Amino acid sequence: MKSIIQIIIMLVLISACNKSKLDLLPHGPTELSYFREEADFTKAIIGVYAKINDVYWFRASGWNSTVPILILMGDDVTTNEDEDFETFGRLQPSNGRLTEFYRVWYQLVSRANVVLEKVEQEDGIYKTPDLKEHHKGEALFLRGYAFYMLWNYYGTAPLSIVRITSSDQFTPSGTTGTQLLDQAILDFEQASGLLPDSWNEANRGRVTKNSARGMLGKSLVFRASVTQAAEDYSKAITAFNAITGVSLVPDFGDNFAFDTENNAESLFEYQSTQAFAFNNVWLPNDFDNAIGNLSVFWGYYDNNNGLYGKPPFAATNKLVNAFDADDPRREETLNPADHMVRKYVSRNRLDQAGVGSINNPRILRYADVLLLKAEAILQSGGSTSAAIDLINEVRTRARNMVNGGSAPANYSNAETNKSIIMDWIMKERFLELSCEGQRWLDLRRWHMQGVISLDNAFFNSNSTAMAFQAPKHLVLPIPNIERDVNPNVEQNTGY
Repeated sequence: MKSIIQIIIMLVLISACNKSKLDLLPHGPTELSYFREEADFTKAIIGVYAKINDVYWFRASGWNSTVPILILMGDDVTTNEDEDFETFGRLQPSNGRLTEFYRVWYQLVSRANVVLEKVEQEDGIYKTPDLKEHHKGEALFLRGYAFYMLWNYYGTAPLSIVRITSSDQFTPSGTTGTQLLDQAILDFEQASGLLPDSWNEANRGRVTKNSARGMLGKSLVFRASVTQAAEDYSKAITAFNAITGVSLVPDFGDNFAFDTENNAESLFEYQSTQAFAFNNVWLPNDFDNAIGNLSVFWGYYDNNNGLYGKPPFAATNKLVNAFDADDPRREETLNPADHMVRKYVSRNRLDQAGVGSINNPRILRYADVLLLKAEAILQSGGSTSAAIDLINEVRTRARNMVNGGSAPANYSNAETNKSIIMDWIMKERFLELSCEGQRWLDLRRWHMQGVISLDNAFFNSNSTAMAFQAPKHLVLPIPNIERDVNPNVEQNTGY
């Protein structure tokens, strides 16, 4: 018996010393085992798109969502409480929503950089014609959009265009001036030559040449607003003129309804949906499980119970009074009785939990492009008549809606006073794009251009706690999470 036990022990020891038995495969895919098929690259690029969801999702409690950053920083939407992103005064680098908003865009940039690296390194994996170029174009577009957003909200932040692979890349310096926007323009420009004209129905909603041309033109107008470079306006017009196959939809309200998404007017929208298993709106979805959130939280507009008693957002008196009483966009935008916002919620569909929505946020639509093109023509010394015709195209669509009438009437294209026409453009953007998360971006650049001057009186907020200071509040503070680990990034002035 003793000898048998000794033999067993010896066999166990021999087996234990066999190194080949320690070479176990990981439970899931690793980078070394991934990017071996076209489908792997497609999944990776979808993972870059998916990061946008973190801007719009419910986030455990609606009041912790980052959506207020998009829709409260302006003069079109208000709440009756002292809310940081409306009153500005209490904005600090420790603000949780501000921190998450910053983190999301850099996570998106990081993913895009990985995809771009892997696409460049692949050798013979792609078999489908042009798919490699399309994937590269998508990664460039999405990275460009992240830089566009970072510039519009933070002004200065690190510029990361390569994958981080060593410790000497951990602490890049911040940018200055329009450097973030400059890179966005380069990314959009390159993407426009790589993306397809359209996708098949199964991939509907992915970005196209029109998406890139639209964002390229928009970014050029934004940069020209700051630098006064006439060349940028001219390039923007060229980019806008290259957009094909799109049009204003007859019904203005179709731009905010769940059943008319990705329509003829849409150039770029986040594809809100539900997880294919149990859709848990209290969990993030980082493409590693089947239950996290993929929907959008529009509860600020419809007083959803996810606000936990916090007040919903409504139109400001300034917006209410700006509409012609007979402009049919007025009732499509706000409720006449209480001025609650109707965009995205009047024709909505909620998920199983009744909190999230599958109604896509429209990030860029053709009406926006037409008004930007009018601005570019006007500011570059082009035909005032042509600029006014573009404004009137947007007003005509509104007037011709089913419940329309004689308003809004066309502006006379005999007008030549540049200041008057610019006022028309600014007012039309206010009416057409209100409550869509576009207003702050316009106000900020027009202030930097000297066309308007932002102060407490301008915002005409319903809140008595308004404490806006320019130039301090033209940008948000750089979050503590960045500066705690990266001493090379300077804090924005005043914070």
